[in-house]
Amino acid sequence: MHRGACHGPCAFSVCLPIDLSSLSVRGDGLRRILMSESTERDERHLARMQRKKAIIDERIANAPNECGLLLVLTGNGKGKSSSAFGMLARAMGHGMQCGVVQFIKGRDSTGEELFFRRFPEQVRYHVMGEGFTWETQDRQRDIAAAEAAWAVSRQLLQDPSVQFVVLDELNIALKHGYLDLDQVLSDLQARPPMQHVIVTGRAAKPEMIELADTVTEMGVIKHAFQAGIRAQKGVEL
Repeated sequence: MHRGACHGPCAFSVCLPIDLSSLSVRGDGLRRILMSESTERDERHLARMQRKKAIIDERIANAPNECGLLLVLTGNGKGKSSSAFGMLARAMGHGMQCGVVQFIKGRDSTGEELFFRRFPEQVRYHVMGEGFTWETQDRQRDIAAAEAAWAVSRQLLQDPSVQFVVLDELNIALKHGYLDLDQVLSDLQARPPMQHVIVTGRAAKPEMIELADTVTEMGVIKHAFQAGIRAQKGVEL
């Protein structure tokens, strides 16, 4: 047998001398390097978060005021009414008195209507629409419905006990000229100072956007309807 050959499973291998102490030292060194890198990363993260917190704290300190807000949710994407009713639920959680006027929807009941009508002591819920314009196909009827809806809206906007108002699809009524824009803007400006109002619907008027405190435009990246999937309960209805 040649010198250096091994018996057993490694009969065809050449056994090399292994310095276990050297491996241990190298392993300890690697651990120290990794720990050092982790510590440096944690320290950089801490410093970055401290700088960010200082900036945010300064912004909060420079915004001490509270007032009623006008929020506009517009755009072609899904989520405008969904967002508004989510904020409505949040307001209710704080015990606020709320009002809802739906300008277009109304032909069929929706999940939000079925839910919020369970709380009549806290939410005044008004479904004033008669369906989308392509369903009614009657401009004068649509105008009459929108005017009736705005009359109810004005009552809510003039009531200081109502702290949170959702005017769902008001933008659509304004887009089609069913309501006088100047009158709508004037009524919104004259509301109680601590009353929050959310206006939803596509194609918000530039004047509405200018008046608003917060404007969000929902965009479409992908929508199930494009794949032939109809509106479904709990998602759109």
